[in-house]
Amino acid sequence: MSKLVLQARQLTKVFSSPSGPLEVLRGVDLEVAAGVSVSIRGASGSGKTTLLQLLGGLDVPDRGKVEVLDGDVMVSPARRLGKAQGFVFQNYQLMPELNALENVALAAKIAGKSDAQARQAAEELLQQVGLAERRTHLPAKLSGGECQRVALARALVNQPALLLADEPTGNLDERTAEEVMQLLLSLVAARGLALVLVTHSVEFASRTQQRYVLSGGVLVPA
Repeated sequence: MSKLVLQARQLTKVFSSPSGPLEVLRGVDLEVAAGVSVSIRGASGSGKTTLLQLLGGLDVPDRGKVEVLDGDVMVSPARRLGKAQGFVFQNYQLMPELNALENVALAAKIAGKSDAQARQAAEELLQQVGLAERRTHLPAKLSGGECQRVALARALVNQPALLLADEPTGNLDERTAEEVMQLLLSLVAARGLALVLVTHSVEFASRTQQRYVLSGGVLVPA
């Protein structure tokens, strides 16, 4: 049986609103094993992004616990931010003043790699995502699809066990979205990574091995 890469137990998140406390997540449980892809769908405002941020350690739950695999032990994702888990965001979140290579290498340097190691890892990943010839371009000179490919390379540069993708095709046209999704799923499969994909697309969600819907703060199988 594959090792668990992500384990979430009874996640609850409450936000303030003019009408009083708003419970966005109500005791969400989720387990993802190595090599398993998971999709989460839900209406806008259902809490999908909030859930992904909790799973990745970008936010903390009001109640409940999240752990991710770090080597052979499960730890809080906040302790291994950007190392045990990689992130792909809808809006790319690239540094505008850095070129494609520098954006990818920066994530590796933050994780402790030397300049030479970071550059080599970034070069290899940009080759894999088809951007070797665009590595010196700034984000402003790249298309949306190219920016998302850079973001995907950055997410993978530290060889995480878990990839968290928040609407990675949301800003792309239909054709480019298909290309990016195919690339994302193929890289995840080739590396044996766990994937949690938040998406509005029923078609893209259908390509994952496990499928869930978030509704009313509760995560249920699709």
